[in-house]
Amino acid sequence: MTISSNKSLDSGWALAAGIAFSVLFTAFIWVSGSIWPTPAPYLPERPGFWYEWQLAEPTFWTRATVWAGYLAHQLMLWWLIWYARRQRPAYTRSLHAVNVWALGGNALFIGLHWLQTRLWYDGLAQDVHEATSFAAVAVMLVVILIMEDHRRGLFFGRRVSLVSAAGEVARKYHGYYFAWAIIYTFWYHPMENTPGHLMGFLYMFLLLLQGSLFFSRAHLNRYWTLSLEMLVIAHAVLVGMMNGTRWENFVTGLLGLFVITQIYGLPWKRRVRLAATIVYLLAVVLIYYYGRGLGYLYEVFMIPLGDFAAVFLLSLLILGGARLVQGRD
Repeated sequence: MTISSNKSLDSGWALAAGIAFSVLFTAFIWVSGSIWPTPAPYLPERPGFWYEWQLAEPTFWTRATVWAGYLAHQLMLWWLIWYARRQRPAYTRSLHAVNVWALGGNALFIGLHWLQTRLWYDGLAQDVHEATSFAAVAVMLVVILIMEDHRRGLFFGRRVSLVSAAGEVARKYHGYYFAWAIIYTFWYHPMENTPGHLMGFLYMFLLLLQGSLFFSRAHLNRYWTLSLEMLVIAHAVLVGMMNGTRWENFVTGLLGLFVITQIYGLPWKRRVRLAATIVYLLAVVLIYYYGRGLGYLYEVFMIPLGDFAAVFLLSLLILGGARLVQGRD
C-alpha cells in the first residue's frame, strides 16, 4: 500500500458520501431492529448511572465476539494512523490510499457490529462501566478545545499560551487517542434502535468518517469539525429527555461553549457573533423561565466551567508528559 493520493477521489465528495452512508445505515439499524429483534432478556432497569442494555445471562460467545470485533477494529485504525504518520503525506484535496483503506475498514466493522448485535447482542458494556464510555468522549471533546486554541482561542477569541503549547503536542498525537475513544464507545453499545442509540451511533459513524479522512483537506473543514463538536448537544438532549432527566443544563451549557469559544473559529463578522450571543442569552432565560425556573440559572455555568477546568488540567498533564518523554530521550 502506498500513501500517494488519488486525484480521482476528492475528499470533499468522500465526506458527502460518508455522511450519506452514516444516515442511511442509522436508518437501517432502526428498520432492522423491528424486523429482526435482538436476543432477550436484558438486565432490569435500575436507578442511577446504570446501563440496562445488557444480556441477563451472557455467554462465552457474547463476550468473545464483541471483544474480538473491538480489538480487530482498534488495531486496524491504530496501524493505519501509524503508517500514515510514518509516511508524512501532505494535506491534499484528494484522498490518499490510506484514507480509502480507513473508510473501507470502518464500513466493514460497522457492518460486523450490526451482525454481532443481531446474533449475540452484548457490547463491551457487559464487562466495563458506563462511565468509561462517557469519559472517553468527554475527554476527546476537551482535547479538541485544547487543539483549537491556536486558531480560535479559548475565551472570546483570546488564546492561552499554556493551552496553545499543549495543543501543539496534542495535534501531533491526538489521532491515537481519538481512535480509541471512538471505537471503544462504538463497541460499548449494542446496535439498538432506541432514539438515544440511533443518535449515538449516527454520531459515532460521523466521527469514524472524520477519523478516516486524516491528511486530507476535508479533515480540516472548520464547518464540518464544528458540526461534530455541536452534534453532541442533540445526543445529550435526546438521551436526557428519553430517560426523563434534566436536559436544560446540557443544551444551555454546551451552547455556552459555542458563544464563548467555538464561534470564534468561524469567519463570522463581529456583529454576527454579537447577535448570536444575544440570541443565546435570550434563549437561556426563556428555557429556564418556562422550564425549571430562573432559580436554576446557575446550571448554565456548570458545563463550561467544568470543561475549562479540564482544559487547564489536561494541558498541564500533556505538557508534563511531553517533557518527561523528552527528558528520557
